[in-house]
This record gives sequence, C-alpha cells and structure tokens, in this order.
Amino acid sequence: MSENATHHVVMLPWSAFGHLIPFFQLSIAIAKLGIHVSFISTPKNIQRLPKPPSDLSHLLHLIEMNFPSSIDSSHLCGGKATVDIPFDKIQYLKLAWDQMQNPVKEFVSKLQPNWIICDFHAHWTVEIAQELHVKLMYYSVYSASTIVFFGPPGRIRAPISPEVLTSPREWVNFPSSVAFQQNEAIAFYQDAYIENVTGLRDIDRLASVIDGANALSFRSCYEMEGEYLNLYQELIDKPVIPIGLLPPEMPERRLVDESWSKTFEWLDAQATKSIVFVGFGSECKLSKEQVFEIAYGLEISELQFLWTLRKPSWAIHDHDSLPLGFCERTSKRGKVCFGWAPQKEILAHKSIGGSLFHCGWGSIIETLMFGHTLVVLPFVVDQPLNAKALVDKGLAIEVKRNNEDGSFSRDDIAKCVREAMVLEEGEKLRIKTREIAKVVGDLKLHHDYMEAFVKFLRT
Repeated sequence: MSENATHHVVMLPWSAFGHLIPFFQLSIAIAKLGIHVSFISTPKNIQRLPKPPSDLSHLLHLIEMNFPSSIDSSHLCGGKATVDIPFDKIQYLKLAWDQMQNPVKEFVSKLQPNWIICDFHAHWTVEIAQELHVKLMYYSVYSASTIVFFGPPGRIRAPISPEVLTSPREWVNFPSSVAFQQNEAIAFYQDAYIENVTGLRDIDRLASVIDGANALSFRSCYEMEGEYLNLYQELIDKPVIPIGLLPPEMPERRLVDESWSKTFEWLDAQATKSIVFVGFGSECKLSKEQVFEIAYGLEISELQFLWTLRKPSWAIHDHDSLPLGFCERTSKRGKVCFGWAPQKEILAHKSIGGSLFHCGWGSIIETLMFGHTLVVLPFVVDQPLNAKALVDKGLAIEVKRNNEDGSFSRDDIAKCVREAMVLEEGEKLRIKTREIAKVVGDLKLHHDYMEAFVKFLRT
C-alpha cells in the first residue's frame, strides 16, 4: 500500500452547518489529494450534506453515529443541529456530544488514524488522542482575527467581565478595532463564559482543544489575515497552518431548482452589479422588529434587491414575515424569496453588486469571491468581530447599532446600502472589494495552501 493510501484523518465537526460544511469541504479537498477521511456526524446531519464526488468514495467515508436516546428524546426532540432547536437547547446538543466520547474513542482505537481534526466542542478528543497516540489538530472555521481576540489558552481561561470584551485585546500589536459592542459582549459572555448544563463553559472547551492540539489550522490565508495568523503563531508557539479560504468551485452551468427559474430570469434582465442581495442564513433568528426595519430600509433606499428569507417562528405564513404591502410597493424593483435559496448561484450572478448579511466567515468568503460590496449587520458569536476586522481593512460598511440594546434603524440600513452600491463615498470600498476578489477567487492560490497543508499532515 502506498504512503498516500495509509494516511487517515478523522473529522469531528460541531453540529452547526456553519461548521459542518467547512469540515466537509476540507474533507473533500484533502481526499482529492489522497488522504483517507472518516467524517463523523449524526445520520440526519450527514443526509443533509451535499453529495460528495463519486470518485472519492474509496477515500471519503461518512460515519454515522447516533446521539444517546435519553438526551435526544427529552431535550433535542429529534434535532441534530443548531438549526433544528431553540437557542436555549443548544447546550443539550453539547451534552449529547460529550456522551459520544466512548463511541468515538472505540472508533479511533480500531481505525488508528494519523490525525483527529476536531472542532471547539470536542474537548475530550485531547484525552483520546493522548491515550491512543494519535495527533490532534484544531480546525478553526472562525477567522484568525476572531481566535486572536480570544487569545492563547491561558488568556482564554482567565476570569473576565463582559466589559473586557468591548476593547481590542492588549496582545494585538497592530492597529485593530476588533471587539464587541456592549450588548454583543453581554450576549457572548452569557453564552460562552457561563457554565451550562454540561458542567463546562464553552470557552473552556475551546481552550482545552487548543492547549491539547499538536497544531492548529485556519480557513484563512496570509493574503487576507497575515498579521493575525503571524501573531497567533507567536502567542501559542505551535504550528498555525492556513489551509486557504476553500472558495466554492462554481458549476460549469447554472444548476438551480426549477422553482427558481423565474427569479433567475428576472436577474438576467437586470443591469450588471445593480442588485443588493439580502440574506441572513438559516441560523440567524431575527425578531419581527429587526425584519421589519430591514424591509423598510430596503424600501426607502430605492435600490433593487433580492431578499432570501426563511419564515421566522413568529410568523404564521410567509407574508406575515414582512410589513403589510411591502411586496406590492417594491414589486417593480425587488423580490423576496422564501425558504431555501441557491445562494452560491445567486452570488455568482452578474446582476448582484452588493450583499447585506450577518457577517459569518463562510458567507464573507462566498461574497468577496465575486467582488460584491459588503454591508454587514452582525448578530451572534464571531459575526461582530468579523465585521470590525472587515471595516478595518476597508472591505465593508457596518450598520450602526445601539450600544445598549443592539437595535438599528431603517434609515441606517438605507444609508449603508446606498453608500455601498451607488454613492460616491462608497467608491473606495467598491474598488477594494474588486481587488480582494482576485485573492479570494484565486483557486490556484488556495489549492497551493491545501497542498502545503496535506504535506504537513503527512510529515
């Protein structure tokens, strides 16, 4: 058997699609370069992943493991990912994963892989890796600027107050405004720095994995985050490896659901770079007030838009999600599409010129790949930190939020999208995003990063 064929990696992603998809993309990328991959998740999560390339079936193995039935029936009610369950129940998803330690250990013991590549949640992989003499890697689906903000493991574990999170960190030795606003800091502190039903704080999970890992990898590159990657290497004194941005490869022709054909016909008829794409993904659960302010902002902006909107839990029908008469008043210049959307194909369309979105790292990469101007309206976890890093680099406009309650106004929505799309003061932003698109969309550049990463795994 060749050296290539004997190398085996176990992937252990957290059960949120903003984590599952980047782990899956990495699995495909390294399988294409000859590494065997065992990707572990629940049957339901694996069924919802894209179909892997058929020619990789001998290298990419999707391993289904069920959660303990006691936790599933009493708290998760069949939900297997964060998108399925209310925010306050996500702690039980972590508890379910903690009880997967023994099945995962048994699997790793039989397989004897070269590496376990894990997410923040699986702190117990440190013990498994040490006992079974398997190398461990933390793969960050967060930006390098986010992980640098949290600092090295000792700093991560240190007792802090929410106020500390509202200022750039003292170990950042270059100009940076990366920090939370007051309301964001309080929300993040309560989620990450308070012990939950598992008996752990999320921040301790992250610290344990980083502390116990032999190396760390980032979905990033030096061209985008060189200063943060270099600083983190200094802070933790162990290998920090950018794997590239994993930009999505576009199909040779547009492949979309038939129900979207009329929308794409409408897009085809619009001028190049004339439309704002609005989308906040499946994990962002917006309140009625937030959705309505976005709607009124788009209306008074007088710009063309395409908004993909999942029906919120507070709405009975799709059109209850929007202000009365909104669709009729804006029908000549805008479209609202409910439910699932082919986001990659939409972003690739020539008529899209800008995006109003939540500033998740994966969405940033997809959007910048096509040179769209970014208007960012962050909500949870790393999104506010990503927003500040992008604004620092002149790559985005952030919608103003009230520091205490996080509220925003329709006027600011309208002002920001107009500046990004048509006003003279947004021209520098438009030039910058076109320039960075050449980096983000450079498939050879990111393939070279991946080849270097695979070489590291082998040596």
